[in-house]
Amino acid sequence: MKIAIIGTGNLGSSIAKGLIKNKSFTSLYLSDKNTAAVSDFSDEDYVTVTNDNELAVKESEIVIFALQPRHIDKVLESVSDSITNDHVVMSVAAGFEISRIESIVGDDKNIIRVMPNTAISIGKSMTCLSANVKGQEKMDLAKKIFNQLGTTMVIPEEQIQAATVICASGIAFWMRLVRATTQGAIQLGFEAEEAHNLAVQTCFGSASLLIESGRHPEQEIDRVTTPSGCTIEGLNAMEHQGLSSALIQGIVSSFEKINQLKKS
Repeated sequence: MKIAIIGTGNLGSSIAKGLIKNKSFTSLYLSDKNTAAVSDFSDEDYVTVTNDNELAVKESEIVIFALQPRHIDKVLESVSDSITNDHVVMSVAAGFEISRIESIVGDDKNIIRVMPNTAISIGKSMTCLSANVKGQEKMDLAKKIFNQLGTTMVIPEEQIQAATVICASGIAFWMRLVRATTQGAIQLGFEAEEAHNLAVQTCFGSASLLIESGRHPEQEIDRVTTPSGCTIEGLNAMEHQGLSSALIQGIVSSFEKINQLKKS
């Protein structure tokens, strides 16, 4: 596959790293006005770093626009004449609807909204996909690409905003929980590095248990809570302080914010 990534900020670079790690292309063009930020990628086989967006589009079959919403209009307009019916146009811009992309490049183009998270750089992303009518024909191709970089889920476009909060912003939410656990471990007497390792591996083990067992979180909680034990004591103390409520409120607040971006 001949792929181009337009915009190589944090997310664009993460996608590039995942593609390179998995050798998921025959050629990869990375286009950004600040090529210095991704100059190291030019040492990779079959990777071209450029600041020429039009060249990147013309030399590719799949074009991933990894741009902030406020920049994508202008960039799409600048390359629209080079986008053909054979191209697959993918956008990771939060709040930027398929209809807005169609209004620039045409509704006869294959358009797919992609919402990964930064774990895509290590092949562990949860990536949600949604396409226009024409783009449905290329959904299997999109899943093939992003299943190599983690796990995919095809959802209706109206759920993309919520998926952005749970999967993309969710990385930060989970990082904060890991950090809090680390701080707690330090308070209990562990060195900072030890505390970090304990928190990270326990988080990883928890997620792995749910994935491999298919059980509900409460079932796993029941397996480690004993009557009058320390686990239930800790859980109840956290809930009295509003742990679940605070997390849910944070998710809802993030969703309200992304809906404001959609309207702007």
